[in-house]
Amino acid sequence: MLTVAPPRTAPTGWMLRAVASAHALAIAGQPVFAGVYLSGDYAGLSLHTAGADTVTSIGYLQVIVAIAVWVRLRRALPFLTTTAVVAAETVQYFAGLDGTLWLHLPLGVTTVVAVVVQFIDVWRRPLLRKGAGDD
Repeated sequence: MLTVAPPRTAPTGWMLRAVASAHALAIAGQPVFAGVYLSGDYAGLSLHTAGADTVTSIGYLQVIVAIAVWVRLRRALPFLTTTAVVAAETVQYFAGLDGTLWLHLPLGVTTVVAVVVQFIDVWRRPLLRKGAGDD
């Protein structure tokens, strides 16, 4: 009797999972830091600023890893969605620096949701090379 091993995530897929997890963890702190600041503790603004730098840096790292997923696993969707999220984060970053809160706040909510959706997506099924038994 021949047993077939279940499909397993490729190493490049694990890299994407790790970076997407760090991205989700980092972005989850942003509303908390903003809330600290808005409640009157001005130290929250420096935490929010440092968090924005961290989230943005991890986002750009995720773009690089998503390119590797596209090249190695022939999966373009993680690159396309990551690029869209990082573009929104970049606009949101500069809106925050400019004090354009009418854009910064709703875009912030949107990017948090988008990063959490990406996190769920990369963990819900194995990340295999396209055509390697998962389609």
